[in-house]
Amino acid sequence: MTVKGVTSTMIRTAAAVFALICVMAPVSLAQTGGSLSRPGVPADARTAPQSFSALSKRLMPAVVNISTSQVVATRLPTFPEGSPAERFNEYFGRNDDGFQRQGSLGSGFVISADGYIVTNNHVIEKADTIEVTFSDGRTLDAKIIGRDKDTDIAVLKISSRTPLPFVDLADSDEAEVGDWVIAIGNPLGFGGSVSAGIISATGRDLNTGRSDNFIQTDAAINQGNSGGPLFNLNGQVVGVNTAIISQSGGSIGLGFSVPSNTVKRISAALIKDGRVSRPWLGVNVQDADASLIKAYRAKGTTGAIVTRITDASPAAKAKLEVGDLILSIDGRTVAGVRDMTRQLSEKPIGKAVTFSIVRDGRQRDVPVILGELPDEDEPATAAPSETAGMSNDLGADLVALDDDVRRRFGAPRDMNGVAVTAVSTRGRAYNKLRKGDVIVEVNFQPVSAVADVIKRLDTAMQSPNQPILIRVKRRGETGGWFDQFVSIEIKK
Repeated sequence: MTVKGVTSTMIRTAAAVFALICVMAPVSLAQTGGSLSRPGVPADARTAPQSFSALSKRLMPAVVNISTSQVVATRLPTFPEGSPAERFNEYFGRNDDGFQRQGSLGSGFVISADGYIVTNNHVIEKADTIEVTFSDGRTLDAKIIGRDKDTDIAVLKISSRTPLPFVDLADSDEAEVGDWVIAIGNPLGFGGSVSAGIISATGRDLNTGRSDNFIQTDAAINQGNSGGPLFNLNGQVVGVNTAIISQSGGSIGLGFSVPSNTVKRISAALIKDGRVSRPWLGVNVQDADASLIKAYRAKGTTGAIVTRITDASPAAKAKLEVGDLILSIDGRTVAGVRDMTRQLSEKPIGKAVTFSIVRDGRQRDVPVILGELPDEDEPATAAPSETAGMSNDLGADLVALDDDVRRRFGAPRDMNGVAVTAVSTRGRAYNKLRKGDVIVEVNFQPVSAVADVIKRLDTAMQSPNQPILIRVKRRGETGGWFDQFVSIEIKK
């Protein structure tokens, strides 16, 4: 991308895995269960302190290093068991099924004593497992509460027997250019790293999404700082470090953070609902400069012009028209397309919003009831099928053994059962069942339909300490079929 005429590369700061992760000297988490963002005397953000050591030491226990791993399919062939080349599989990091485990590093910070953690979505987006490590070396497993691609914010949750130290989110609208800030995180795997700088700019648009509104800082931000906090001198999080612009891949003083006010809104929605609901108007707009405003015979110097209206959208129902010049929303001036998008993102769904527009040379107010933006990440809901199904308890795709499936897997006509077409790497059946297996019995009871398998599994789940015994027909390397029994743990 180009920033002020200079071509540079936008680099999301999720780091590659390093063999050694350095953390700070042990700090007892049990010593505090409250917010670390409440100093006795508010600091002057415009006056450089003699040292950042006291502030860093106080905040460090609430900042965590995040490590993730995922299992992916490799395009390279897997050498079969018994093959002279079998030993080369380990050099490519593959298991017997041709899968490879990859990992990445990032940062995050605790926002509540009961263990909610904020980080970037791109740090944990494809993770199978997530671990967080505190400055005292303690490592805990984390689960995803919710994530939002649009703002690149995610919320994790960990469990602890004792209250955790946490930090508060600042009012980022009060942050000013020139204020001192520090970043704490896990750059390049070096945990507990602190860098200092100032806020270089606010409201930056990097053309990465409709919610762009970054805080720019010259504090050193590197790969692995993703998801980590940018603190003001009061120890409050003013932003979440998300991206850098660099030609080399390292910090050149152009780091960007999601403002804390955005983080407040998104994290609250993720904790409450697991997703973010966004208001929807249903229009395309363009910026209106001073000359266009003058041509409309309107007052002011900024606005947005409607260029397209989606059928059956809130805008269409409110009878907005192509060519309408939008000057303000609920009395707040629209500075342009970006500003209009940001204003609408803060409006409630299902309640009237007043648009002040100019049409045919006359200014008028138009009330619009905003709808909900469809979730682009949610797949279309399909009707239940009698011939296919996914068992959530196994994590395997199952289909009835009809003629088409028999031809696909080479199963004989006299074989009855349910075929396995895929096995999730996250499911209980991973490394147990295989694609092409035909399930013929579950806990000694024969099955011939997907519904039979699911019914048997539902019954088995009532005894979580007893493994499920599954008998399958499996095709060997020579083409012949043989019986194979597998046991699957179902401990919750």
